[in-house]
Amino acid sequence: MIEPGRVCIKLRGREAGRKCVIEEVIDENFVIISGEGVRRRRCNIKHLLITPEKVEIKKETKNKKEE
Repeated sequence: MIEPGRVCIKLRGREAGRKCVIEEVIDENFVIISGEGVRRRRCNIKHLLITPEKVEIKKETKNKKEE
């Protein structure tokens, strides 16, 4: 159920009540989230309400600066 692209609602913190999307799963307790009005950051899954909605997200690739 906890997978990239899953829509969640934050339950705690200053962003409580706002929707966000799981971008990456770190381990069984933490994920990276982001969304409109929600900063991209690590979040404990106990602070999220997982919804049945899922969106398609693209993984960003980090380009190395070549010299």
